[in-house]
Amino acid sequence: MGVKSGLSHHLRVRAFPYSDMQDSFVANREAKLTRIRERGIDPYPPRYRRTCDNAAAVALFEAVEAESRPAADAEGLSLAGRIVALRNMGRSAFLDLQDASGSIQAMLRRNNLGEKGFELLRDLDIGDHLGVEGNLIRTRTGEVTIDAVRATIIAKGMRPLPEKYHGLRDTETRYRQRYLDLIANRENMDVFRLRSKVISGIRRFLDERGFLEVDTPVLVPVAAGAHARPFITHHNALDEQLYLRIATELYLKRLIVGGFDKVYEIGRVFRNEGIDQDHNPEFTLLESYEAYADYNDVMEMVEQMVSRLAIDATGSAQVTIGDQVIDFTPPWRRVSFREELQRRGGLDLDDFPESEEGLAELQRRARALGVDTGIRESRGRIIDKLLSDLVEPYLAQPTFLLDYPEEMAPLAKGKPGSPGYVEKFEAFACGMEIANSYTELNDPQMQRARFEGQEEIRQVYQDEEVDRLDEDFLTAIEYGMPPTGGLGIGIDRLVMLLSGQRTIRDVVLFPQMRSLGG
Repeated sequence: MGVKSGLSHHLRVRAFPYSDMQDSFVANREAKLTRIRERGIDPYPPRYRRTCDNAAAVALFEAVEAESRPAADAEGLSLAGRIVALRNMGRSAFLDLQDASGSIQAMLRRNNLGEKGFELLRDLDIGDHLGVEGNLIRTRTGEVTIDAVRATIIAKGMRPLPEKYHGLRDTETRYRQRYLDLIANRENMDVFRLRSKVISGIRRFLDERGFLEVDTPVLVPVAAGAHARPFITHHNALDEQLYLRIATELYLKRLIVGGFDKVYEIGRVFRNEGIDQDHNPEFTLLESYEAYADYNDVMEMVEQMVSRLAIDATGSAQVTIGDQVIDFTPPWRRVSFREELQRRGGLDLDDFPESEEGLAELQRRARALGVDTGIRESRGRIIDKLLSDLVEPYLAQPTFLLDYPEEMAPLAKGKPGSPGYVEKFEAFACGMEIANSYTELNDPQMQRARFEGQEEIRQVYQDEEVDRLDEDFLTAIEYGMPPTGGLGIGIDRLVMLLSGQRTIRDVVLFPQMRSLGG
């Protein structure tokens, strides 16, 4: 590989541009880095070969002690990790090396390493990555330890870990600098391991049922499929305004039209809305669509899927969140939206028709119940607020809330015998929505009328987010879409429940944060 003319073949190593260079800790590490390099040692070698990880090394030694493995298996090992504890005892030192699997103690002795090798010890700090080669032993205190005959610095840490890093609790630091959170709070790694198990478990479950995983566009010309404000971007080559998708629904249903019977996608969606304990501007969503199924079939699938995920990820269908035990064992409770609102708020939605007088009376009754409503809000928006304030908080155990008003689900099929209502359910647990489903509306004329109604609502109530008319989707279903059951599950919220976390930021590795200085 050539070098551009006029450039030196070697880079000068310059001091790190820290804003806190007066910090004696940082200055001390720079001095150590210089000494290491002056001894001809590369403090950032390109590779280090481990024999195994730390947990496997401990298990190996215990198997040797149990005489199920030959003693030679515990000799000549190479281990590595971050130094998280360092105890210098003169002619020897004990280090705790931590990798993703756990920690192991390393013993560094002058007699084993020699003067030159042992000299490296004075330039090591907590936070450095170190590789050690040697034999496994058990010390007099009973701890499995690698007795090192060689030590290799793998990466010199130039910033000291936060004070009391074993218990980093500052939430701003934890979310903004997730790497420090993972170093300091090792139990948080388990949350993200559980998240990975949940996602792979969803794939297994759906694959076993004959679903096909697909990918649909992230950049779309129409941000449709949900009631949400999109992020807007611009494609320079096409000179067109595009949107980050707010849902995958309409593209997945195009595939049902095309002849696939069962499809699903797990992907990021983006909604330009508020941030709170249940919402992040980008989140991971599962959507699935099954031809010749309805929302009753999807209900059965959801309770089977979630209970199995809970067992696979935690060992039990029962999960403890605070002082509550949430039991995901099927069957889950099923209740009517209309009846539950009537029971909790004393309101029968049929008493408030879609008229100016009916809307005014619904708003008056909502305010009397302590629900905050704006000066001008649509019937669907007010009903949604009634649901959020009067019903959702009381749905602790897994519950399917059934048959929503038509205004709240313009893509759902009407419920036979119940004018004004659609075959839609939302699943709740611990007072939080985790799934949304409906029997899909496949009548193209009715769907066009619903979309046009949404556009009218947008014009009248300009602050409200409603669904958007997508002409290409309407064209697609005009070719004929079979009866279909659709599903959306917020994976972040599901992981919150299964891991017992109270905020979405604790289950998203890099949650959205305000820029420093912004």
